[in-house]
Amino acid sequence: MQTFTLDQASVIVDAALAHARELGCHPLTVAVLDAGGHLLALKREDGSGILRPQIAQAKAWGALGMGHGGRTLAERAASAPAFYAALTDISGGRIAPVPGGVLVRDAQGNVVGAVGISGDHPDKDEACAMRGIGRAGLQADVT
Repeated sequence: MQTFTLDQASVIVDAALAHARELGCHPLTVAVLDAGGHLLALKREDGSGILRPQIAQAKAWGALGMGHGGRTLAERAASAPAFYAALTDISGGRIAPVPGGVLVRDAQGNVVGAVGISGDHPDKDEACAMRGIGRAGLQADVT
């Protein structure tokens, strides 16, 4: 399995924020976690809200913990709200089942980490995460 490096995490963050500027997004916060859920990189743009770092990390942590991107988690949460309420309690509030949490896979398809972005509409957050992951030479998985 490929090691997920700080250099790759930095590329993801910078490329995601550059894409956000191209899209005209509100100020974003980008969090990159390794496969163990540990923070590798985080940037909070000027003007990004004070809870955005926690939200971004919760999006990434939820994707890692459940093995699915935030979009899939949101769909599942809508159909099983009691389970996801319990999951939120079990995780100590560390899971945010909404788009913007994206799994990061290596060339062999192994999960090496996750990216969480918060600050704009979840679809834009997700698009920025996907762009950043691709620029780092890794695969984005939103399923």
